[in-house]
Amino acid sequence: MSIIETRQLTKQFRQTVAVDALSIAVEPGEVFGLLGPNGAGKSTVIKMLTTLLPPTSGAASVAQFDVTRQMPLVQRSIGYVPQALSVDGTLTGYENLLIVSKLYDIPRSQRLSRIQDILGYVGLEDVSDRLVRTYSGGMIRRLEIAQALLHRPRVLFMDEPTVGLDPVARNSMWNLVKQLCHDYEATIFLTTHFMEEADSLCDRLAIMHLGKVVATGTPDQLKASINKRDASLDDVFIYYTGDYLASAGDYRDTSKTRRTAQRLG
Repeated sequence: MSIIETRQLTKQFRQTVAVDALSIAVEPGEVFGLLGPNGAGKSTVIKMLTTLLPPTSGAASVAQFDVTRQMPLVQRSIGYVPQALSVDGTLTGYENLLIVSKLYDIPRSQRLSRIQDILGYVGLEDVSDRLVRTYSGGMIRRLEIAQALLHRPRVLFMDEPTVGLDPVARNSMWNLVKQLCHDYEATIFLTTHFMEEADSLCDRLAIMHLGKVVATGTPDQLKASINKRDASLDDVFIYYTGDYLASAGDYRDTSKTRRTAQRLG
């Protein structure tokens, strides 16, 4: 049984259809990637699946719970690492996690051990007493992942997990995601602009363009689908979405990406 399923899922903002009749299924334990240029609808999909945004029509379930009728059960079953900053820079790493442990009603007797375990897992145990505003971009992302994992969710959503990170921090994040799959056996649903990242991390991919899914499959299946010798995912992306530069977003999208890079850098 699929752990994430959407059926004709649609989101419309006034006259704009941001997500158009999306139907996908994600199996337990998969790393599923959603690709597409800025404005394709990727973040809107994640916001609907994490109950942050109500669908206009269609249906979706996460961990077998309906995202509109069973919101509290969905929220208990998922972790979410958004693009926007989700930690408090005026608190220490430990204090941020303590607040999350209380929000998720983790029993008082388990809080300290859970926090210590997850800090060790993401490699932040030695800086847990430092204010988060002194952390590097990679450290902030690790803390955000720690927050998302603290209550041991079945599904982890990651919206552009490495945007704004330098190549070393990005590679470190890739290794962490791979380790998560092995150690936690969680399903991971991520969006990314980096084709190398998608190729390295994802078991299957869906490519969105103008609110619609235009292709799905494993990285190798998608490369084979365009009948080009030694095709890369960049080739696949351009084939299914058209001119990458022409569809890479407007001023607002560019500004948002640069703000994210700035706060992580």
